[in-house]
Amino acid sequence: MIPSTRIASLHGREILDSRGNPTLAVTVILESGIEATAAVPSGASTGANEAVELRDGDSARFGGKGVLQAIGRVEGPLAAALQGYDVCDQATLDRAMIALDGTPDKARLGANAILGVSMAAARAASAVQGVPLYEQLGGGSAAQILPVPAFNVMNGGKHAESGIDFQEFMIVPAGAPRVPEALRYGAETYAALREILHQEKLRTSVGDEGGFAPGFDAQAIHASLSLIVKAIEKAGYQPGEDIAIALDPAASSFRSGDCYDVRPSSGGPFDRAGLLAFYEKLIGEFPIVSIEDGFADDDWQGFVDQMAAQGGRIQVMGDDITVTNAKFIRQAIDRKAMNAVLIKLNQIGTVTETVDAAKLCHQAGWCTMVSHRSGETNDDFIADFAVAIGAGQIKSGAPCRGERLAKYNRLLEIERALGGRAVFINPFTRK
Repeated sequence: MIPSTRIASLHGREILDSRGNPTLAVTVILESGIEATAAVPSGASTGANEAVELRDGDSARFGGKGVLQAIGRVEGPLAAALQGYDVCDQATLDRAMIALDGTPDKARLGANAILGVSMAAARAASAVQGVPLYEQLGGGSAAQILPVPAFNVMNGGKHAESGIDFQEFMIVPAGAPRVPEALRYGAETYAALREILHQEKLRTSVGDEGGFAPGFDAQAIHASLSLIVKAIEKAGYQPGEDIAIALDPAASSFRSGDCYDVRPSSGGPFDRAGLLAFYEKLIGEFPIVSIEDGFADDDWQGFVDQMAAQGGRIQVMGDDITVTNAKFIRQAIDRKAMNAVLIKLNQIGTVTETVDAAKLCHQAGWCTMVSHRSGETNDDFIADFAVAIGAGQIKSGAPCRGERLAKYNRLLEIERALGGRAVFINPFTRK
């Protein structure tokens, strides 16, 4: 007898994310008794148009960040509406939740509540069909491409008190032949960077995503990049060939009016043209292959200008400006504003909408990178998801901290399961 694939009940519980803030885990129970659970991440650096998390606002609990209301939505209206729905029909299930919410940003039921159900349902479908999650979500040839990891080894911006305006400095082992070697390249370079920071008498405390937060007094951006190059070489690798660098300035976080308020010690503050020129200087000096959110989330012209000037040499990636939303991705395509998009499940709030956003990017010939959030859990869903959609790239923080390593270690499991079918491609190879 084939086990039932229909939902019997939904349950939610309040758990803590990697910052010690509450988030929720959702369990889907099928009529067959099969259960599956998913945990929802949360971001600190968020785009203005992201789907809305539902928080309690009760200052007596977790400073108002509790998610008891979101749990109530899971166990109340969502459970009632979805009873009997088939978890193997992800699109119908997700569309039903979107319709039940009835708002453009999922503010009524909460994107965190909706996403928890959506992810748990996908995992339940995987369990009931007896196939890995990446195969359940992707199938076909897409579910054979292993993503190249981007390790966040230096944290700044909203992710750390480091004296660095840019939020993320990442190393990308794009020259590695397979996932195990890519993780080794990253871990060895991270260890080398720690040694160098010790030698320079800089802090080795880490930020939200496991990257170092050294506490620079001056020239923080240039100093960070210089130390990373030094660490790559110390670990025995060739900068730009074995390991490249990716940046996430998260420019919305340092925009003030018409000015990008980068520290004067780095040459700022900048207007739009000045910031673009600053990026040009960095690209010329360091092996940078990708810049994410180089301009603010409402500065379309900044992205257009950067794409025109630098898009032939680097990956110009949107995150806060596109928020994994097909509406904004279409605008970006029409405006020729970028050539890559960051993909985050909780920016849009359902598995189906996230898949659709990635498909739109790929149809345009753009690259995609699946991403964690700064407030993470040990849930490794995004590793399977990156393989399922053939993203080709993933970022989950530094090779440090359990909630980050869970995703990378899952990729090792997936590659082993795929065996000779696994494909690992350098997305930055330019013909």
